[in-house]
Amino acid sequence: MMLSWKHLILLSFIGCLGGELLLQGPVFIREPSNSIFPVGSEDKKITLNCEARGNPSPHYRWQLNGSDINPSMEYRYKLNGGNLVVINPNRNWDTGSYQCFATNSLGTIVSREAKLQFAYLENFKTKMRSTVSVREGQGVVLLCGPPPHSGELSYAWIFNEYPSFVEEDSRRFVSQETGHLYIAKVEPSDVGNYTCVVTSMVTNTRVLGSPTPLVLRSDGVMGEYEPKIEVQFPETLPVAKGATVKLECFALGNPVPQINWRRSDGLPFSSKIKLRKFNGVLEIPNFQQEDTGSYECVAENSRGRNVARGRLTYYAKPHWVQLIRDVEIAVEDNLFWECRASGKPKPSYRWLKNGESLVLEERIQIENGALTISNLNVTDSGMFQCIAENKHGLIYSSAELKVIASAPDFSKTPMKKLLQVQVGSMVSLDCKPRASPKALRSWKRGDVIVQENERISFLKDGGLQIVNVTKADVGTYTCIAENQFGKANGTTRLVVTEPTRITLAPSNMDVSVGESVILPCQVQHDPLLDIMFTWYFNGTLTDFKKDGSHFEKVGGSSSGDLMIRNIQLKHSGKYVCMVQTGVDSVSSAADLIVRGSPGPPENVKARTPFSVGWQTATTVPEIIDGKTHTATVVELNPWVEYEFRVVASNKIGGGEPSLPSEKVRTEEAVPEVPPSEVSGGGGSRSELVITWDPVPEELQNGEGFGYVVAFRPLGVTNWIQTVVTSPDTPRYVFRNESIVPFSLYEVKVGVYNNKGEGPFSPVTTVFSAEEEPTIAPSQVSANSLSSSEIEVSWNTIPWKLSNGHLLGYEVRYWNNGEEESSSKVKVAGNETSARLRGLKSNVAYYTAVRAYNSAGAGPFSTTVNATTKKTPPSQPPGNVVWNATDTKVLLNWEQVKAMENESEVTGYKVFYRTSSQNSVQVLNTNKTSAELLLPIKEDYIIEVKATTDGGDGTSSEQIRIPRITNMDARGSTSAISHVHAVSTLVGRLDQYYSEMLI
Repeated sequence: MMLSWKHLILLSFIGCLGGELLLQGPVFIREPSNSIFPVGSEDKKITLNCEARGNPSPHYRWQLNGSDINPSMEYRYKLNGGNLVVINPNRNWDTGSYQCFATNSLGTIVSREAKLQFAYLENFKTKMRSTVSVREGQGVVLLCGPPPHSGELSYAWIFNEYPSFVEEDSRRFVSQETGHLYIAKVEPSDVGNYTCVVTSMVTNTRVLGSPTPLVLRSDGVMGEYEPKIEVQFPETLPVAKGATVKLECFALGNPVPQINWRRSDGLPFSSKIKLRKFNGVLEIPNFQQEDTGSYECVAENSRGRNVARGRLTYYAKPHWVQLIRDVEIAVEDNLFWECRASGKPKPSYRWLKNGESLVLEERIQIENGALTISNLNVTDSGMFQCIAENKHGLIYSSAELKVIASAPDFSKTPMKKLLQVQVGSMVSLDCKPRASPKALRSWKRGDVIVQENERISFLKDGGLQIVNVTKADVGTYTCIAENQFGKANGTTRLVVTEPTRITLAPSNMDVSVGESVILPCQVQHDPLLDIMFTWYFNGTLTDFKKDGSHFEKVGGSSSGDLMIRNIQLKHSGKYVCMVQTGVDSVSSAADLIVRGSPGPPENVKARTPFSVGWQTATTVPEIIDGKTHTATVVELNPWVEYEFRVVASNKIGGGEPSLPSEKVRTEEAVPEVPPSEVSGGGGSRSELVITWDPVPEELQNGEGFGYVVAFRPLGVTNWIQTVVTSPDTPRYVFRNESIVPFSLYEVKVGVYNNKGEGPFSPVTTVFSAEEEPTIAPSQVSANSLSSSEIEVSWNTIPWKLSNGHLLGYEVRYWNNGEEESSSKVKVAGNETSARLRGLKSNVAYYTAVRAYNSAGAGPFSTTVNATTKKTPPSQPPGNVVWNATDTKVLLNWEQVKAMENESEVTGYKVFYRTSSQNSVQVLNTNKTSAELLLPIKEDYIIEVKATTDGGDGTSSEQIRIPRITNMDARGSTSAISHVHAVSTLVGRLDQYYSEMLI
């Protein structure tokens, strides 16, 4: 469909007038899906779903096998909205691929293909079956040969009479691929009549074949022979990602062969693989890429063995990695639109426009799925679809291309009405009208065209820049924007002012407590500008209301002098006068020193002799008069270097301290303080760990300082002692194989230096190191909670005394079989589950658990796995419509349809609260409607989300239900009330353009 210039301008006009009522191309809400219709069903019709939203509302048509369906054939077809109803379906006429086309004035989109198949199962022919004669001990195959059918079948065999069915075991096997009955070694009890029973899994129809008699030959018993594999799987079998594959294998032989399975590459089977029907079936659920490879069935008895091999290959239908999104772009611009999908084999791409294959030309090209269109025009507008496909399937991504053509318009991006700058500065005048294509821009000052020179330049974005501004640049500047669709102007008035200067600045002052002073701040400024004075004291804005008893601003309009009354010591510091105009700002600072007698001490702290800063020393004599020139400093620590300063003082206060003296060290002494915080425990097996806080250097009292560590098992008389010579060491580890794990020891730590030994710390008890766990957690399981979370649970390990305190469990997890790059989480000892968060969606994760304590970690459990859910749908519930009375609210919304790579919708959550509350209440429902029993006495805020196994989906647009003042009210998230008015407007504008063309 092609859009004229008239329609394009008309649509833009309607979009502006309609507010929220914007035109939108069709977007599918529901698409048809593959269906199987049971032949003979009592239901005489089948419905293929198709629903799209758009504005205007879309209309629909359908195709079957590429040919249009005529809905006027009412005896065969009926359109119900967009849904196609097939009446009295017939497998000869109605089998095939269906597609739905949704169209409105902006374009057409095509649904995915949906195959309609008919499931049926005809009767067996009544032809009698021949007798099968075999020797005892011989193997035999009884053929089923199902009648004509469509749809999946299941097979069973009746022995002699119904309901006596053949029981499968290691000797008898019914293939669900061929339907045949295989008996590895015939015994006399097998003689009788066998009837094949075929059941349709779709229609549940069951038919029986003619009986096949089985008799024994009279010419002897069959001797032993090696296995002969009669049931085997294909040499190469492609399997879809996530599918369940079943491989069958069965052999005839005497003795009865034993069936076993293995991978040809020698790798072990994963835990998900199951062996069924006495090893006759290998089942692999949720098939993934790591399950590919060659598999072998080995049939063996005492006479020999035989092997059947087959390779499983992996394929995946395409699924989207990058969807296309709606694009709005200017005429004559270039478009680059990319869609990307993954799949195996790698998908190829093609594009549709308005439901038809996109015609390529010189300016329209497709490469690796990316569409490029150069030099766009309005006829390029429409609905586009990218199709990714491989031999296993295809997927569609739809989006709308709007090519906009419009005259320049300043209404959304107006120019500044006034710009004030000072002489000598630089100024930029913006000019950014909306226009498609971009407008050419020129400038005028008054009526004179602005030309570029060494001071004036035109910017790339259309703006105008002036450097080193002068008074001559004052004036009204007009930007003229023009393209082929029209012209528009915008103006800015430029005012140039003189810079602000401080003519009388505050100066440094030295005053006494109780005085009053004025700090001057007077300026010369441009009379066109308003001026504002502010003062900062020590970096903080002065609050004249709060500090009004001391601070007051005085002076005229060009003065911001600061008066400080009754100055106190706390007013000492730096004062800054800040002068601001609409164009510039200047400031000046001064230091104010206030002198007086010392105030009370502040921030008094206890310090060690090694603390940073000076301390007041204790002297003899304690009080030193002005005529004394010596004093003895007492209460110092042994073997510590000191330096001293002397401060003189008078009745006003203390003076400046002297320069420091030379450093002097006190004499050594025996240490007096033992280590504190003596403790221990932990470590590795056969270790006793003893710890303490080292004695600080100022308390070591001399050189050669160290520790004496003493310990003994609880209840033993004699102490074991050792010496630690490093004064900074905080621990000692005693290692001996005789140490019993997690047993009690008494410990103490003493001190010594070159002058002798000091005291020991008080005796305390510590445990020796624990024994690391030796048992792995059992009953480990993994359960997927959402698209990003898996819960792992386990049973606690048995506890024993030597294990000490169990610190917890470590859960290790990885994906893609890459255990080397695993991550881990830890939980406390009493926890038996952990949640793995932040995982990728729809990915198989493997996990194992082990216990740990302070001695180390134990062995890992067996590995288990779980696959995270698909992500919730990105589409929010649309078109939420409400209808309220004074006691309840009725809600309806559009169904959310999950994409192939998203979790299926299982229901919906309605979140609601009053506008005055933060707490949200939730209602769960599996319908697309809900009834809330709410007294509407104030506004309610409501949102709706789809719920899935993978978590909650995207929230609907938030709606507000106002307080009801009359008996009932209704509303929705879309502007329904505008529809009639806008459609009438469209009609009138069409009539107007028609008259103009005439």
